[in-house]
Amino acid sequence: MVARYAFEKYQSIQRFCADAGYRKTFEQDVSSELGLGVDISARIKPGWEVLPKRWIVERSLVWLNNSRRLSKDYEISVRSAQAICTIAAFHTLLKRF
Repeated sequence: MVARYAFEKYQSIQRFCADAGYRKTFEQDVSSELGLGVDISARIKPGWEVLPKRWIVERSLVWLNNSRRLSKDYEISVRSAQAICTIAAFHTLLKRF
């Protein structure tokens, strides 16, 4: 189970989050094997509504799309993607001054 692997690797995990599709099996497995709770997200209502604090994350990562290379997933390794993110951050900062 992926949850067990994640918990073994990151012992500080206190709860898991899951979609409503995992309500019964995942919730039971995690509580019986790991003794942890699971937060199940509510079903999405039809229509559009503003989600609180979501804009903070989206706004903080939107500058990545300004770099053409980061607008698509071209990078093969994590190291090269990390390097391109650093270069894009420097480029953004240098344009401001």
